[in-house]
Amino acid sequence: MFPRLVFAASAIALSLPAPVLAAEERVFDVPKGSLSTVLPVLSRQAGVSISVTDAKLWPARVKPVRGRMSVEQAINRLLGGTEARAVRVSATSWRIERRPAAARVVRRAVPHAVPQPRAREPSHDYVAGAQDEIIVTASKADTPYSHFAGVVTQLGGDDLAFGGERGMESILSRTATVSSTHLGSGRNKLFIRGIADSSFTGPTQSTVGQYLGDVRLSYNAPDPDLRLYDIDNVEILEGPQGTLYGAGSLGGIIRVVPKAPDPRAMSIQAIAGVSLTQHGAPGGDIAAIANLPVGNDGHALRLVGYMLTDGGYIDNPLRGQSDVNRVHVRGGRATFRLEPGNGWTVDLGGVYQAVTSDDAQYADRNAPPLTRRSMVEQNASTRYGLGTVVVMKRWDDLFFQSSNAVIDHRLFERFDASLPARQPGSAGEATGNVDVERLFAPVPIIQLNDIPRVLDQRNATRMLVSENRLSRPYHNGLGWVAGLVVTRNRARQNRDYLYGSLSTALPGVTNRVTEITGYAEATAEILPDLVASGGLRLSHMRLGGEAQDVAFALAQAGRATTASRHETDLLPSLSLLAAPIDNVRVYARYQEGFRPGGLAVDGNFVRRFRNDQVQTWEAGVRLGDRNGNLFDASVALSHSRWRNIQADFIDSNGFPTTANIGNGRITSLSGALAMRPSDALTLELGAVYNHSRVDDLALEILPVFAAAPERLGRIPNVASHAVRGSVNYATMVGDQDVRINGWANYVGPSRLGIGPVLGESQGDYIDTGLAMRIGSERRGLSLTVTNLFDSRGNRFSLGTPYVEGNAGFMTPLRPRTIRIAVDVAY
Repeated sequence: MFPRLVFAASAIALSLPAPVLAAEERVFDVPKGSLSTVLPVLSRQAGVSISVTDAKLWPARVKPVRGRMSVEQAINRLLGGTEARAVRVSATSWRIERRPAAARVVRRAVPHAVPQPRAREPSHDYVAGAQDEIIVTASKADTPYSHFAGVVTQLGGDDLAFGGERGMESILSRTATVSSTHLGSGRNKLFIRGIADSSFTGPTQSTVGQYLGDVRLSYNAPDPDLRLYDIDNVEILEGPQGTLYGAGSLGGIIRVVPKAPDPRAMSIQAIAGVSLTQHGAPGGDIAAIANLPVGNDGHALRLVGYMLTDGGYIDNPLRGQSDVNRVHVRGGRATFRLEPGNGWTVDLGGVYQAVTSDDAQYADRNAPPLTRRSMVEQNASTRYGLGTVVVMKRWDDLFFQSSNAVIDHRLFERFDASLPARQPGSAGEATGNVDVERLFAPVPIIQLNDIPRVLDQRNATRMLVSENRLSRPYHNGLGWVAGLVVTRNRARQNRDYLYGSLSTALPGVTNRVTEITGYAEATAEILPDLVASGGLRLSHMRLGGEAQDVAFALAQAGRATTASRHETDLLPSLSLLAAPIDNVRVYARYQEGFRPGGLAVDGNFVRRFRNDQVQTWEAGVRLGDRNGNLFDASVALSHSRWRNIQADFIDSNGFPTTANIGNGRITSLSGALAMRPSDALTLELGAVYNHSRVDDLALEILPVFAAAPERLGRIPNVASHAVRGSVNYATMVGDQDVRINGWANYVGPSRLGIGPVLGESQGDYIDTGLAMRIGSERRGLSLTVTNLFDSRGNRFSLGTPYVEGNAGFMTPLRPRTIRIAVDVAY
């Protein structure tokens, strides 16, 4: 039924008339000043990316731009009377370069210059050239990339959507340094640069901070896996990023920047696709994007809605079911932009997404391919809601922004907790499983082993956050930002055991965090070609919580079931960046990050765990100019010291729990290379190597690892090495744009977790794909094939932690899948 609806919607969309539009216009209010100060303002108001190829153009004084006009007219008016000119790279990208001194001589010297193909879009390069002045907005002071000490991965929104939008999978397939668990959409944890803590969601914060624009998406919940429709770009900063982003950015941050409402003209886009999965069920997707100007004063409304189904491919012969692991996603996003005047802008926004998984996506390792023998359906659902109010104001050299949000995130998970059948009177104990006989002593064990057993887990997170900051965007050798953040987060976890009609509540926890933070960071050119940055973040937190569903007798047994305390943390940062020769940048930086402590379930009790902290030293080099050279590249080496590591593992009763397991060290080496043999062809290669070790085990958890101390060593869930390569080709065939992208990712071996139960191996597989599109800016037809060789692999070795012998689980790659889609725009 769903594919029929997709095709019907596509046919209706294609039958609509395509009006002939004049040049699209926007309302601009850009003050005069230096190019470095004014360009970020014009870029935001125009909704396009603008790079500068010659750093000597930054001090140039430019004219003000005010009124309604096209983007091209605005840029040309801005640059009037200067030595710079604008060159259009794509529909959403411009390049500012020095105007040739003798244009006629150049034209005679190159009489047959080949124009750049219209189909060429900004590629998802791993690195940026030293003179390609991309603005790092995640720096909160609009720092040019040439002055930023570190490697920033920027992914264009068009690239992420090319070949079919896949949420976080679209980001993972394009980067080598970002990794994830694979429990299921809306249930995964993300990791950057080898800093990983656990395989499943507990009371700990994620090690990666996720942001939609300038609003944090969660505090200690899993990745909501928001679909990336209508996205401008994604910035990934390797961590820690504690000074600017605070708690929960040990590994780094992922910042998704949605496209802003556009008051210049109404536009409507639609995308519809049908997918066929080998060995599995079909699926489909449909999405619509609308931009609606409101009045003539710069107000606008932008709407995004989508619905998709991923066909299942796991069979359960024990229940006589096929393709059980279907996933359904529906959601949307709305932003209303108000322009009150006098430089003020107010954005009112909302996001909602629901993810429903019919069953788990893991398989039995020693069974026929893509099968699992499970007694129960392990369904899961996620509901994510976000409301935002963002107020902005710009003066000549200053920019103010107040970002305020309320987040409600709910997750339900059902796990199979069945035990192997045992004969009456047997005295064996189920190692690594819940003590069923103790929970249900009056019920004969022979009956319990014939009844499906499940564990239901519910996580509910509510967060309020407000960040107010004042910044001076970097220009004339100086940039700074100062801010105040207030965050209040409450996370509750409840669990129930079900045996047919019998049920019992297991201990749960509630954690509360109230955080007040002040931070400041400045970047200054202290000498020619030598830039220094330094900052401080002071955070004061009140931590509180209590146990849920704990029996009175257990509460009196000497274990704490409530906790309340205060923490104060100071996080410094320092960096130096030098340009010894043209197109070469060398940098070094020091940064810290932390996560607050909390309460966790430990068997039938609740106990505290402390905050952890990461200190990282990093050095690297960037070279090349992707606008003017054959290639550009980067290499970065980092070493992190991780103290009081918060990690999740399986306790003696078979439950996941959280504790400080000790101290560890992580060394990471990453590199990237992009080559452009021609205007139409780009080759990219990225790789990362991680070496980690837990070298100082905490005394309180030594009994857990006594049976298998050899499984303690490595930090879990991060491959020791990974390699990614891609080929991008764009050209014109007649009056049609043709674009082809092929990729291959190798993910090396890793371990599931820490401890004797979660110490299983995973990884060591290759994922491939090919995407093609032919069409124009208005209409297009695309074909995508993922997992070209239909390989199985093992992405994740956790099926359910509550079944004895969980070492026999694996999560295979989605089998070869073909997607055919149409897209239209008006």
